[in-house]
Amino acid sequence: MKIVVQRVKQASVTNESIHEEIGKGLCLLVGVGQDSTEKDVEAVAKKIVNARIFEDENGKLNLNVQQVGGAILSISQFTLYADVKKGNRPGFTNSKPPEEANRLYEAFNEALCQYGVEVKTGEFGTDMLVDIANDGPVTIIYESQDGKII
Repeated sequence: MKIVVQRVKQASVTNESIHEEIGKGLCLLVGVGQDSTEKDVEAVAKKIVNARIFEDENGKLNLNVQQVGGAILSISQFTLYADVKKGNRPGFTNSKPPEEANRLYEAFNEALCQYGVEVKTGEFGTDMLVDIANDGPVTIIYESQDGKII
């Protein structure tokens, strides 16, 4: 799995059927690759929820999303696995097929919820408008393979 984590002041996602938004917290762009598994879901969820990327009273990055009362907006993003080696049009064969990817994406969101953080989501497989007010900016890419962060 590949996940782009952005610390945000606010973020929202909208399409024809949904509108979700959060205030302070994390916006996650979640890619599910061909080799992604349940082990990756658990490893990355734990790492992200515990990531100390919010400032404490001394201005140090020492607090996680729960400690600051933040929420998570999770957006599926198959394009994170784009193959751009040849030509000018990206290929997406490195992404897991939609049904399997959606299953792991939903499992990932459930794993985040198990840590007691509020999680809002986009709608898998649809065009969405994502509005992100990146705070910092702080943007970190997490990647997992075989249940290990790489």
